[in-house]
Amino acid sequence: QVQLVESGGGLVQPGGSLRLSCVASRNIFIRYTMGWYRQAPGNQREWVAAVTGGSTNYADSVKGRFTISRDYPRSTVFLQMNSLKPEDTAVYYCNANLRTGTEEYDYWGQGTQVTVSS
Repeated sequence: QVQLVESGGGLVQPGGSLRLSCVASRNIFIRYTMGWYRQAPGNQREWVAAVTGGSTNYADSVKGRFTISRDYPRSTVFLQMNSLKPEDTAVYYCNANLRTGTEEYDYWGQGTQVTVSS
């Protein structure tokens, strides 16, 4: 079992920045894909960014503005969000996912609210 705890959300003006953190209860980064998702009111949860091995990937809507990174010794994954827009407003969730040939392990944090508004 893996627990994920997010922090760093809040209220920010358009154009501002926030850094989200997700601490894992044990170091799983070597095997798991770590990702960030978000869900705005009335919308489905959508993928934002992921890091696996040495590779990072981003949704087109955040590419060039958001950066995902990991701190192995601290078992923490970050999402640096710059040039924030009102449409980035959502609850942001941390995800850890591992797929083997026959099994899948999928863990979620409780979410942290990000509100972009003037």
